[in-house]
Amino acid sequence: MPQVVHTVDSGRAWLTVVASFLASAVTLGTAYSFGAFFESMSEEFGSASGETAVIFGITTFSFFWLSLVTGRMMDRFGPRVVLLLGAVAMAVGLLLTSRVDSLAVGYVTYGVGVGIAAACGYVPMVAMVGGWFVHHRAVAVGLAVAGIGVGTMVMSPLSAALIDRYGWRDTYVMFGLGGAAVLLACIPLAARPPGHGTRQPSRFGDAWRSAVFRRVHLSSFALGLALFVPFVFVGQYAKERDVGSVQAAVLVGVLGGASVLSRVGFGSLVRSFGSFRLYRACYAIHAVSFVIWFFAGSSYVVLVLFVFVLGVGYGGFVALGPIVISDRMGVSGLGSILGMLYTGPGLGGLIGPPVAGWLIDQTDTYRWAIGACFAVCIVSVCLLFGLPTTSDGRLQRADDAIG
Repeated sequence: MPQVVHTVDSGRAWLTVVASFLASAVTLGTAYSFGAFFESMSEEFGSASGETAVIFGITTFSFFWLSLVTGRMMDRFGPRVVLLLGAVAMAVGLLLTSRVDSLAVGYVTYGVGVGIAAACGYVPMVAMVGGWFVHHRAVAVGLAVAGIGVGTMVMSPLSAALIDRYGWRDTYVMFGLGGAAVLLACIPLAARPPGHGTRQPSRFGDAWRSAVFRRVHLSSFALGLALFVPFVFVGQYAKERDVGSVQAAVLVGVLGGASVLSRVGFGSLVRSFGSFRLYRACYAIHAVSFVIWFFAGSSYVVLVLFVFVLGVGYGGFVALGPIVISDRMGVSGLGSILGMLYTGPGLGGLIGPPVAGWLIDQTDTYRWAIGACFAVCIVSVCLLFGLPTTSDGRLQRADDAIG
């Protein structure tokens, strides 16, 4: 029988969207539910806020920086090998974490294990989806990365409920085995994009030689310093104001839910307003959200408003980033380019939550940490002004502009 040849924007292309959605949901959903585990682990190991937050910082750092490797693996070997590696890392990392007897060991088992799984489940899968679409790329990428929001929305409150019933250790066992099973189920749905049957070139050098790329990268680092702080601390903030553990975890779930709407919504608005124009607006929305948190006090309603607004900005940032970069640099070798881009927020995620935890411990208030988050968000927005854009709000292609 002749081999079936699939084309871009075909039915086969949409199966890769399903794979990317599920992979990002289970890997990033697990990573971003860490706030629900924060109090239990901190109490068991007798650790301060800053020390416990290092686990999330290492996870975020590993996720984004190892995306340099997994993005390149996607270009060279295809998505199925990457998904298999992610499944193994998820199972081994969480099963070992469920048996640790010190926080320092958890830094490695959880931080590196879940970090590798997330690096396999997000950037390479988004690059795969980007290569499968031309006419519907913005919508497809938006749907694919919506998995992160759905995973966060479901897994954070689920984590809190399971921890209350079974404890944090057994919950990690369930997440490790269940997450690995989902990633393995994604393998048949994933495939190289048409025309990518040969190994794709590394584009690290092309990206780093671009002054525009370096500015976007620096801006994403500044945003990462603030973005991941609420994932760790907003639940703890709420519980210190007499909010129940599941209700507090719902806050991160609301953040994830808002990001789902944002990812799909911003993706559909790209043709009308331009990818980079919307991308820059999302950075500004982050800054607005921290103003809301600063004045939230003990009001649960205002906290819900805070995480909703943050989720809108966060979802747009995630959905539009690959589109902005592919507009600028094309889709050839996109896995390696996105891997390099996400080292920015990865480094920010390593530094931001532990420093915020230290500020909270030292000042016995969240106000200084929240104010610092607002300040770096403003810096991140300012860095995105002055870049070469087209009349329809996209970054100019590298071939059409110097930089």
